[in-house]
Amino acid sequence: MLDRRGFLTAVGASALAAAAAGCAGGPAAPRLRIMVPNPPGGGYDVTARTVSATLKETGLAPEVQVFNLPGGAGAAGLARLLYEEGNGALLMQMGLGVVATTHIADGVAPVTRATPLARLVEEPIAVLVVPDSPYRTFEELLAAWRDPEVRLRMGGGSAAGGPDHLALMLIAEELGIDLGAADYVWHDGGGETLAALLSHSVDVGAAGVGEYRLAIAAGELRPLVVTGPERTAGVDAPTLRELGIDIDFVNWRGLLAPPGISAEDREALAAVLGDLRATPQWQDALRENHWTDAFLTGSDFGDFLAAENRRVSTLVDRLAPPES
Repeated sequence: MLDRRGFLTAVGASALAAAAAGCAGGPAAPRLRIMVPNPPGGGYDVTARTVSATLKETGLAPEVQVFNLPGGAGAAGLARLLYEEGNGALLMQMGLGVVATTHIADGVAPVTRATPLARLVEEPIAVLVVPDSPYRTFEELLAAWRDPEVRLRMGGGSAAGGPDHLALMLIAEELGIDLGAADYVWHDGGGETLAALLSHSVDVGAAGVGEYRLAIAAGELRPLVVTGPERTAGVDAPTLRELGIDIDFVNWRGLLAPPGISAEDREALAAVLGDLRATPQWQDALRENHWTDAFLTGSDFGDFLAAENRRVSTLVDRLAPPES
């Protein structure tokens, strides 16, 4: 495990220069910053703040700042990351949704241009309604989805092609439901989706199980089904396979650094994240958030990211919403 001095030295000259600049006109800049490419309250935000809190609590990186840079379903954050070439003190929390954005939005560079650091976690998607919803079971929701007289409003915190949208469209495809039979309403992150559900602006939502664990536990939301291969502990909802639907689908999240960081910075950051994974605090966070450990670093994560980039391109082409 790297001590504080080892970590702060390893994050590179860029961080030290930023700190020195801060001393000239005010407080020193943070040694490490984690950018969240959507508003507070969503899965990326929760994950980044859990990483930050655990790094600080364990002394692995005592100075960590999380900041939100929303816009374009992650496009603005990715553009900022790529602009910060060589900055070994900046990370971006990302996942499947950001990969999808690069295939939906015009002029967005691929995630493979960034430096892959680590895939951290996986989690299933939950299909959710509010307690007073007319849909008490997933079967009842499917009946309405198939009914040409009903126009469902489905909300998600990812753009078309992102994990929330893909989970719903894969279910529709598997069951032979017209992909245009419901309106998918994109919200920039899980916080906006939760507000839309609670205000009845949408009829049903899709989100990572961990994003809404507190709302589920408080009875504010009712999960109808989860998309993972097994039931989620503490969540009273069947899997798709239990209902005879031959689909497993999980979302994942990881961390990227800007392109062009030094080999020393990359190795040091990967080592700190490996140490983070081994801490009891991080293992507790996995259980509390219903996350599955999916740790992958270095070239293995780079290969995974390239494969996901190709897979999502195929899925977006196949499951893109029909032209209006």
